[in-house]
Amino acid sequence: MNLRPDIVLILNDDMGYSDLGCYGGEVHTPVLDRLAARGLRFSQFYNTARCSPSRASLLTGLHPHQTGIGILTYDSGPEGYAGNLNHRCVTIAQALKAGGYRTYMSGKWHVSSNLREPTDSWPLQRGFDAFYGTIIGAGSFYDPNTLTRGNTNVEHEARQEGFFYTDAISDQAAAYIREHHAQHPDKPFFEYVAYTAPHWPLHAQDEDIARYSGRFDAGWDQLREERLDRLVQSGLLKDFWKLSGRDPSQPPWTEAEQKGWLLRCMEVYAAQIDRMDQGIGRIVQALEETGRLDNTLIIFLADNGACAEDIPEGVSLEELVDKLMIARANTRQGEPVHIGNNPTVMPGPENTYQSYGPAWANLSNTPFRLYKHWIHEGGISTPLIMHWPRGIQDQGAIRHTPGYLPDIMATLLDVTGLPYPDRWEGQAIAPLEGHSLKPAMARDQPERPPMFWEHEGNCAVRIGRWKLVRKYPGPWELYDMEADRTELNDLAAQQPERVRDMAAQYDAWAQRCGVLPRDKIVALMRSQGVTRAFWEDE
Repeated sequence: MNLRPDIVLILNDDMGYSDLGCYGGEVHTPVLDRLAARGLRFSQFYNTARCSPSRASLLTGLHPHQTGIGILTYDSGPEGYAGNLNHRCVTIAQALKAGGYRTYMSGKWHVSSNLREPTDSWPLQRGFDAFYGTIIGAGSFYDPNTLTRGNTNVEHEARQEGFFYTDAISDQAAAYIREHHAQHPDKPFFEYVAYTAPHWPLHAQDEDIARYSGRFDAGWDQLREERLDRLVQSGLLKDFWKLSGRDPSQPPWTEAEQKGWLLRCMEVYAAQIDRMDQGIGRIVQALEETGRLDNTLIIFLADNGACAEDIPEGVSLEELVDKLMIARANTRQGEPVHIGNNPTVMPGPENTYQSYGPAWANLSNTPFRLYKHWIHEGGISTPLIMHWPRGIQDQGAIRHTPGYLPDIMATLLDVTGLPYPDRWEGQAIAPLEGHSLKPAMARDQPERPPMFWEHEGNCAVRIGRWKLVRKYPGPWELYDMEADRTELNDLAAQQPERVRDMAAQYDAWAQRCGVLPRDKIVALMRSQGVTRAFWEDE
């Protein structure tokens, strides 16, 4: 009998801290809510504020800069660092496979710069026995670019009637459990399920969208207050943490124009999460039907905070379709795709390509400040759900133990009893940066090592209750996370010695982990005339 747990690691894309029902949101997520009720919710878990770096850190237990994924995966010199997983890291799949696990992946990869030709940074080459998904980081949910099975492009599969990428990810993950792993019943498995929902474009099925008709009519101001109340009542947040202000670029809901279109944007966004939850239900059902659920550790989290990026009208089709490969110029039926946040075009269908904007992202990140890209709490705070009937006794509990992405590799090695290698195929491997959360499965842990972040010059260090954070190119800010997690009372001027000490620790970490100074990157890009994408403006 296998005593090591099966592991299902589920990552979703661009979802805010408070969207799920079990984290205070309005979205209908009964499957995730049930997993939380029978497992654990973590209130202070963090990602790294952006898609590619979060995936690199999650998969390797290192900081993204150490893996070669400094920003994204496009070939843009130092802006993306190398843009590929390097050979100074190993993935969870490689480490667990060496210990006898079968390894499967379904969904978004986004840690390789070569989008068409298999390289040593593709999934099969980094430890997975089977892979189905996209190599690129975003795209149409009806007709995604770079759809791949194993090492073979299978974009033609999206031409099948009824194809929808979120469903395809879920169904393949369930099939791995029911069919592929049936050939290896005595072995444990590791399955990585990486959704693109609810990343833009806003694509969803009509029946899912209809479920949210009227649900957000109260508007972002009232809904933010209601979410905070539910977060406090649930015990996830403290009652003396104040709601951060509405994004200063956005109007009060009572003064907002184009309300019909705005509401539709949020309804589609919610429907994207809803569809993902339905698919997770099918994965859980596959575990139940195969008798593996009790000894399966299911982990769910998001890759960054909610995304405030607007997709402007007139954005270059050449850039999106040909260079970045994150959009299609036409639908599968040959109809032109309308790209941009045009309020006369309702999002959802295949012929649209839109995002939901800063005001709704502000709601998604309730009660925190800022968004994806930034290291303030709105950019890096994620729900974290752990469900493991055989391994978690305190079911339905909340853990306030802080943690972040490098801890996932450390935790999985701890629960499986497998080693982290110091060498791999003759190459020295960087030491593991994470700290196991296995002790927190039993009870809250009062202390942990310092945590560090950097993305596009936005950076932070957290030591105990103190967080030093900077929004590039601004100065350091200091917050007491026990008294003020919503980061409203900057104490930097009152505690200059603490700021100097924490900044020095950050600088030592940045140098050790290969963080390139943002000023130098920006200057080099400008000197080379590099064009930034619409979501990367300084």
